This record gives sequence, structure tokens and C-alpha cells, in this order.
Amino acid sequence: MTAETYDVLIVGGGVSGTALLYELTKYTDIERIGLLEKYDDFATVNSKSSNNSQTIHCGDIETNYTLEKAIKVKRTAEMLVNYACSLSDEERDQIIYKYPKMVIGVGNEECDFLRKRFEVFKQHYTTMELLEKEQIADIEPNVVNTDKGMRPEDVVALAIRDEYTAVDYKALSHSFVKEAKASGRNPDIHLNTAVDAIEKEGDLYKVQTNQGTFKARFVVVSAGGHSLLLAQQMGYGLNFSCLPVGGSFYFMPQVLNGKVYTVQNDKLPFAAIHGDPDVRVPGKTRFGPTALLVPMLERYNKSTIPEFFKVLRLDGSVFKVFWDLFKVSDIRNYIFKNFLFEMPWVRRRLFLKDARKIVPGLKLEDVKFAEGFGGVRPQLIDKDNKELLLGEARINPGNGIIFNMTPSPGGTSCLGNAEIDLREIVKFFGCGFDEAAFKKDLEGIELKAAQ
Repeated sequence: MTAETYDVLIVGGGVSGTALLYELTKYTDIERIGLLEKYDDFATVNSKSSNNSQTIHCGDIETNYTLEKAIKVKRTAEMLVNYACSLSDEERDQIIYKYPKMVIGVGNEECDFLRKRFEVFKQHYTTMELLEKEQIADIEPNVVNTDKGMRPEDVVALAIRDEYTAVDYKALSHSFVKEAKASGRNPDIHLNTAVDAIEKEGDLYKVQTNQGTFKARFVVVSAGGHSLLLAQQMGYGLNFSCLPVGGSFYFMPQVLNGKVYTVQNDKLPFAAIHGDPDVRVPGKTRFGPTALLVPMLERYNKSTIPEFFKVLRLDGSVFKVFWDLFKVSDIRNYIFKNFLFEMPWVRRRLFLKDARKIVPGLKLEDVKFAEGFGGVRPQLIDKDNKELLLGEARINPGNGIIFNMTPSPGGTSCLGNAEIDLREIVKFFGCGFDEAAFKKDLEGIELKAAQ
């Protein structure tokens, strides 16, 4: 079959692709919009609730964020919450959830760090509190108390008590699609449609799939590590290599009331483990994620192993990055420990030691490996500068095609990242964009009418 020609074609039906679908149908006058998703449902890979930490990242308790990055992420997090709160109460309550959250510092060094961070961040996060050990116990008693009394170490926390802190990104993706269809723009949705290749043909892009050929004037690929694969097939992004980092989780009894993070080791490129309620598994606390280098673009999907080797593009530059990482003892030990976290005979005992930093009273029988949980974060290596890139990446050659790779906090930033693509599309076509409605709906900003 040959489909009609679209103005904009989105590849990928996770939270990033569906967020762009929503924004294009809601706030622009572009007529012909399509979305291709290779599976039979939306958000079945990294946006699936079991494959991420379900966190709305605001930059307040993520100690690896600079103030500049925190403020940027805070804006996009507020867009997500504003969107969900515009829905009916029933639908909102299936998408976002209120739990207390905190980052704890254990020991004098971490406690001093958090106290100093609080002074810098408090003017930007007005609901943030600095809590001492006794105050922490009021919110999260198991963080402080054990069978033998209070834990002996000094403990402080930066805490937020009453905000939306968790999200089901799969439910959010479905909501985006529902609202896009309700806009009256009638976007075309093609499920079970896997993209094999994209090629330029005159002013159009031909998108080859297992369901035939689609054509579009503008293409946005938001397909995790597969975005880099499709880009490199077209000759773009050849200076990048992809390093898929898999994350696993462990279930414990419900020992926490909300989200509890720990101070990150600044020598490590990955977030420290944290404990969270699971919005789809009541009565449990989920700890993780671990960080393991996995040779596949999708966790538990062995068919993506050959695709991994295509985007790895192993050469001297990649080896240099690996060598620089392994030279740092903290990173070397961290990688080895996370490898052991996957070994059935030893992983529970090893993970228990790390989890006890959050809940010191945990016992071995409390620790259960979460089978089938966990996703893959496509971290990029910049081969030109021989460095590991953290956070989202975008390849935009400026000719009507964009490739997005969005590891954490890509879910939180889905509407903000979609806005960047939307503005590029509006510039490309010179089409209408209702910025006043966009600002009002997603940012709570009323634009003054032109005089």
C-alpha cells in the first residue's frame, strides 16, 4: 500500500511522540498529521509504567542537576502537571499522583551539601523544606527508625510534601492521543507499523515500513535508540555512538510513603538508586534503577541486539570513552557492582546494602527482584569530543527531519521537547500557531493582546 502524503509524520508512539501529536493538533493549523508506532499500543517500551521510575522530575531533589538545568526541567514538569490538571478529575487521577518526596543526605558531608543546596534552591522552589532527622521521621519513619531506635548517622532532607510527583507515562500517552483525536484535526494513527528506513526524495521524505511507504514533508523521529539508527542510515549523527544503559528494579514491602532519593556521587554519570511507590503495584515500594550496559536497544527484546551493534559504531573514540570511564575507580566499582545486581545468586544481598541507605531496617527477605521491570536509556557518546553525553539529544540537520533521543528526564520534558519540535515545524511551514492558547494551557501564562 502507499499512504497519502503528510505534512508532518511522527515516528514513535511513546510519550515524546504522542506529546508532539497533541501539540500539533491542538495549537497549529497543520492539516495532515500522521503517527507511526511499531507495536500494537502506545508507550509499550520506555514510557511503559514498569520500565521507568514514574517520576515527575522537577530538579528539586535531583542533586546531579545544576540550578540552570533544574529550572529548565521545572518549567517542563509544570507543563505536564498543567496539562493533566486541565482534564477531568477522574482522568487526571489516572495520570498524575501526589506523594511526598525528598532527597536525604546521610553523614556529615552529604548533610552539609544539602544544607548549602537548600540555600541556593529555596527561592526557586518555594515549597521545599529542609528537614532534620526528627522531622523526616514524621513523613518517612522508616528512613530514620529501626528496631533498635533511630539510625545513628546525621540525616537531613530536602522535602516537598504536597505536590504531584508521580506519573504513569503510558496513561499520559493515551491521553495525548485521545485529546489529539478530539481536536477535530483527525490525525492518522498507524499501529503495528515498523519503520525500516527513511530516504529523501525531492521535497518529500519516503518512510519505508512493514505496512508500505508513507510520504511526508516533515518527519520527527522519537523512537529512543532507534532514532539514532534511522539517522545514521541517512548519514546523520555519524559522530555519535549509542551506549544503552539498562535499569532494573527491586520490590520491597510498602516501607515508604513517597519518593525518597539519595545524594548522587558526582563522579558517577548515572543517578543513585531511590525508593518510590509504584502507581500500578499498590502495597509495594520499588527501589532502583540499577545501571547496566546492555547490548540491545530495548530491554528484554533480543531482536534489537543487531541494531545495537549498528549504532555502537565501535572505534578508537568509543574505546577512549570507555577507558576514561574505567580509569575512575568509583565508576569502575559502580559498573562491576551493577553487573552483580543482575546475578541471581548474589544480587539481593548486594542490593540490600544499597537500599539500607534509604531504609536501614530492611531485611533480606524483604528484597524481591522485579522480573520484567526496567527499560533502556540510550546514552550517546560524542566521538568527536570523546565524551559521554548525559540527558536528551537531538539531531536536526535543518532540512525537515529531526531525530530525538530522550533518556531521563525525557518523560517529564515531553511537552517541552515537543514544543522545540513544534516551533521548528512552524518555522519550516510558516503555519499558524496559537501561542496564546499554548502559554495559557501549558504554562498558565496569559499573553497580553497586541496594542
